[in-house]
Amino acid sequence: MTRTRMTTVLLPILVVLGSMAVLLLLAGTNPWDPVRTIVEGSIGWPPFEGGSGRKVGDTFMLWVPIALASAGLIVTFNAGMWNIGIEGQIIMGAIAAAFVAREVSVSRPLLILLAILAGAAGGMLWGLLVGVLRTAGGVNEIFGGLGLDFVALSITTYLIIGPWARSGVASTSGTNPFPDDALLPSLGGSKLSPLAIAIAVVALLGVWMLFRGTLYGLKLKAVGRNRPSSFLMGIPTNRYLLGSFMICGALAGLAGTSQAIGFHHKLIPAISGNFGFLAILVVLLARFQPVWVAPISFFFAMIAVGSPGLSLRLDLHGSLGGVLQGVLVLSAMLGLGWAAYLARRRATAAAESSNE
Repeated sequence: MTRTRMTTVLLPILVVLGSMAVLLLLAGTNPWDPVRTIVEGSIGWPPFEGGSGRKVGDTFMLWVPIALASAGLIVTFNAGMWNIGIEGQIIMGAIAAAFVAREVSVSRPLLILLAILAGAAGGMLWGLLVGVLRTAGGVNEIFGGLGLDFVALSITTYLIIGPWARSGVASTSGTNPFPDDALLPSLGGSKLSPLAIAIAVVALLGVWMLFRGTLYGLKLKAVGRNRPSSFLMGIPTNRYLLGSFMICGALAGLAGTSQAIGFHHKLIPAISGNFGFLAILVVLLARFQPVWVAPISFFFAMIAVGSPGLSLRLDLHGSLGGVLQGVLVLSAMLGLGWAAYLARRRATAAAESSNE
């Protein structure tokens, strides 16, 4: 691991651990107790030995959408695009998968396959719309993506209280549960789906291979680093930008699919779980490396599943997990800023030595 990567990955973690330890000591709590509670509430204590299958299953099934969204963002970030609209792409993927789960009646293997393909297509088309607004309309991808996030959320709410409303119940809690044949196959009494895990792993490996040894990935990086020069070199930059949004949207749509037919088993208003925004942090912490995305996203999944136990067992507010994530965001920015400062210092020193 290089010095820069150690700075941007390890420094934020150390800052978080130190900050949380100080906060917990001020609150009169042993800093070790919340850590053990989160671990025990997510994967059991000792890890993967004392935990129930349900806890482990929930943690892995929350890891899947975070990892998929992070894999997609690596693509758009390397293309120089801040795809803030990934939340909407997750939602539209869930809506498309929910449509198939509700309306299509075929054999179970084919139904699940159609739901997965529909989810990927729904997210891909929503991502493509952000790309079209950027390339053809000149709309910054941040503003266009945020606007489409709100549109996707509004569509979800409309469907839940309108055409897909639960019969005889005035509720915004979600639609009726999907038929069993439309749900991802799971192990035992948990929600753990080997198929969902496999999709996330394949996605991470695919993105790693894309930028590791393909001409498309190399050109996409070139577009992200210097778009005007890439265009002058004959690379169709708009086409590559649209392709990056489509790939990211498809992976985000798969994340929404796993939420709809793998975890919640219905469409709910907060189907995205804000995992798209969380994935942005994961990618920044991972320094755009798919290998690092897997453990970092699993860490956040553990916090999401285990933090509710803080209020039940330690009389601490459950939002402590959110505080931990917030501190991690600030620490990540600190690490990135410090790394940029060191890079500038090295560049300046190299320039001065060459002029002597």
